[in-house]
Amino acid sequence: MGGSGPSGRDVLRQVISGQRRDVALGSLLGAGHQAGEALVPVLIGVVIDQAVAGGEVTPLLAWLAVLAVVYVGLSFSFRFGARAGERAAEQAAHVLRVQLVTRVVDPRGGAENGRLPGALTSIATEDAKRVGTVAMAVMFGFSALMGLLVGAVVLLRISIPLGLVVLVGTPVLLWAGHLLSKPLERRSEAEQERAAHASGVAADLVAGLRVLKGIGAESAAVARYRRTSRDSLVATLRAARAEAVQNGMVLTLTGVFIAVVALVGGRLAIDGDISLGQLVSAVGLALFLLGPLEVFSWVNADFAQGRASAARIAGVLAAPPDVVPGDARLPERLSGALRLRGVGHGSLRDIDLDVAPGEVLGVAATDPADAAALLRCLSRQADPDTGVIELDGVPLRDLDPADIRMAMLVAEHDADLFEGTLHGNVTAAAPAAADPGAALAAMAAAGADEVALAVPRGGDATVSERGRSLSGGQRQRVALARALAADRPVLVVHDPTTAVDAVTEARIATGVREIRRGRTTILVTTSPALLAVADRVVLLDGGRIADTAPHADLVERHAAYRTAVLA
Repeated sequence: MGGSGPSGRDVLRQVISGQRRDVALGSLLGAGHQAGEALVPVLIGVVIDQAVAGGEVTPLLAWLAVLAVVYVGLSFSFRFGARAGERAAEQAAHVLRVQLVTRVVDPRGGAENGRLPGALTSIATEDAKRVGTVAMAVMFGFSALMGLLVGAVVLLRISIPLGLVVLVGTPVLLWAGHLLSKPLERRSEAEQERAAHASGVAADLVAGLRVLKGIGAESAAVARYRRTSRDSLVATLRAARAEAVQNGMVLTLTGVFIAVVALVGGRLAIDGDISLGQLVSAVGLALFLLGPLEVFSWVNADFAQGRASAARIAGVLAAPPDVVPGDARLPERLSGALRLRGVGHGSLRDIDLDVAPGEVLGVAATDPADAAALLRCLSRQADPDTGVIELDGVPLRDLDPADIRMAMLVAEHDADLFEGTLHGNVTAAAPAAADPGAALAAMAAAGADEVALAVPRGGDATVSERGRSLSGGQRQRVALARALAADRPVLVVHDPTTAVDAVTEARIATGVREIRRGRTTILVTTSPALLAVADRVVLLDGGRIADTAPHADLVERHAAYRTAVLA
């Protein structure tokens, strides 16, 4: 899905067409319910004219039986029609949530640009729910229209002037309701934007709660969220006022319309143009029409909110990808050779580097931005602005990002853990045919075996969302064990030991070297323990490669290297 992705209207059409069976069934049953409701006052009028006025018991009982059958029919129609509508709304919202999650986790990226995680969550929940409700609104709208048509036909049979009043007045009311829904649509979109932003800020603050407490920034965080929440409240109140104005105006216009129908019917009865029973039917139908017209008011409001939410969903689904998949394929047996020629991206400039198959390469950057730019290019979250990166002679630009990540794993510093067990987190990316002992070996190499010993139930210990039940050092070791257990031909790790002590770090450095023997490994770090086990170290200084040599030689040669690694 690139820039030519779906629009908001496309999303709405998809919701309705995707649930057309339930929408059609619900509309049919709802129409039956509304038709039955419209027939009730008609039957009451018939009872008055043919049974009550004549004083005969048999016709009265017969018409009451007919009335009972109509009540049973409309009751069951509403029950099963509403069930079909609810099913359509929930299934449509579910389909949208799946599509949104699929787009967000797409290896090509791009959907998250300019959006906080909390904002994406809001779109996948509240907006998807609002758009899903449109399927039910279609059903209720069709049912209400059927009720109006039946009422108009009956009124035309009773009196042509009464029928014309309904047939002329109904489109005018619908048009007025549509015009009144426009401000609600605009303000609903602003409300959802602000609510999503507030949700994103809240998620951001909760994720960094420990850091905020550590630096004593709680008051600043509270002030920031208070401002964001206040903006969201203002937008919500504006949308609520617009909805209240719309509902009030539509209700007023509807009341005037019903009064006109009753007035015309009463005048006709006084003039003797219609019978007493027909007058009762006409007044009953006028009161009945209040229901469908109120439904139209709700449908208009729901469509207004649905259109605003559909536009936000379409914005995510149509977000242009960060990278475009190529159609090239990697060799069946990868050697793990990497080659960078003239690579420039962000702060990086003219990077030329060859990584031999099976080499353990250290990369020490004096500026963290250089390391971040290199990692983005290697994982193909972004393509280099200049130059080319090749894996076994195939340019990464020509490969599908999903294929790249099956061959080369880039484990970033801030990798999160998932809710589940300790062992489940370690084996999350492991090959399906992996030896069960491989996970234990990876845990031992990463020092995560000590984590298993330190927590109740060992490898079966429960890990909470994002690994918050573990300490920072424990999370790092489990994340590194997961990267090692994935057993990719090429592994790139970024600062995997910043939260562990020096003794554990030295053990991890040795373990990583041993478990990755014969496979290409790149250690992007300033840890002297990790750099010391590398075959050689590349020094990135000022966005360029300043030197390449073993760790000990770089310590002697470059003050910048000593400052970055030993300070």
